[in-house]
Amino acid sequence: MAVRKIKNGVRAVGAVDWDRRLFDELIPLPEGTSYNSYLVEGKIATALLDTVDPAMCDVLLANLVEADVSKLDFIVAHHGEQDHSGSLPDIIATYPEAIIVCSGKAKPILMDLLELPDEKFMTVADGDTLDLGGRTLRFIMTPWVHWPETMVTYLEEDKILFSCDFFGSHLAANDLFVSQAPGVYHAAKRYYAEIMMPFAGQVGRNLEKLADIEIKMIAPSHGPVYDKPDLILDAYKLWVSDVVVNKVVIPFVSMHGSTRYMVDYLTDELTRRGIMVKQYFLSRTDIGEMAADLVDAATIVIGTPTVLANPHPLVIYAATLVAALKPKTRFASIIGSYGWGGKTVETLSNIVGDLPLELIEPVLVKGYPRQEALARVDALADEIAEKHKAL
Repeated sequence: MAVRKIKNGVRAVGAVDWDRRLFDELIPLPEGTSYNSYLVEGKIATALLDTVDPAMCDVLLANLVEADVSKLDFIVAHHGEQDHSGSLPDIIATYPEAIIVCSGKAKPILMDLLELPDEKFMTVADGDTLDLGGRTLRFIMTPWVHWPETMVTYLEEDKILFSCDFFGSHLAANDLFVSQAPGVYHAAKRYYAEIMMPFAGQVGRNLEKLADIEIKMIAPSHGPVYDKPDLILDAYKLWVSDVVVNKVVIPFVSMHGSTRYMVDYLTDELTRRGIMVKQYFLSRTDIGEMAADLVDAATIVIGTPTVLANPHPLVIYAATLVAALKPKTRFASIIGSYGWGGKTVETLSNIVGDLPLELIEPVLVKGYPRQEALARVDALADEIAEKHKAL
């Protein structure tokens, strides 16, 4: 990705990864991602804000050459994870005079991960500033967004917030600004679900911390720059709130059709009752899309056949993911079939047991669902609809 001007003295010099399709060997990236790095030039010093994933270090180095950076004074490391910090050793080797600026908690993480020497660091505390000459960087600690050492940087004169993973989106695009890039809201919601939702409480507290700061732009470390920051600020306020919507998410697996029949029947009955439904067939779905729907869904109903007396392994994985993501979903239930018995309800209840969910009576059927079983599914739909009336 070419060097791009954000404002006079502020340029984007990072890399777009068009081809990456999996992050942390876990998170699908259907639209790729970017590793954003920003160059801020003052009258007396130049700072690079974050580096890029090591796989694209050559792009960052080429962009610094294109930007005619002969001397780099500071490298701000907002977060220790290698997609932001992994190129630090190569940048330091190219610009040996540069000092790494980071939080006190980030320093040992960076030293452990990247074997960087102690003397290359300058640690900063909450509210500390760095004068570049006509441009002032103010550092704000934002712990657990999404690691304990994370901070953001506020460029005081231009009112730009460099937010690292906060407000990010996994989206490969050559659009510099969100106003030019379609689909950013959904990408940001999915990113929030996968990365930030487990820390919703801390995210909310850090939003409050930023409330009194005038922000004209938000420049995250993934995805386009928010030239109209209220879009993502308002979205985050909604996502971390306790507001849920009239929606049921149904992750399921069906091996021989019985569970699929129950899922489709429940979907139809919920639809008749005016409830939005999102099905996710776990053997062929994008789990990240399910996570995005869980950000604001009122209810989750897990559908599973029984395999060796337990839920299907893909259902166990999905339930484990739900437990890890900690959505604000209020109600849950289980539907499915079995051949001779099992521990489906017990197993799934144990997995999600720490979530503050109200469990609605499950519907487990021996063999193929007949009329009596479908009547129980009707009752489940009635109970969900009744509970959703109070939302």
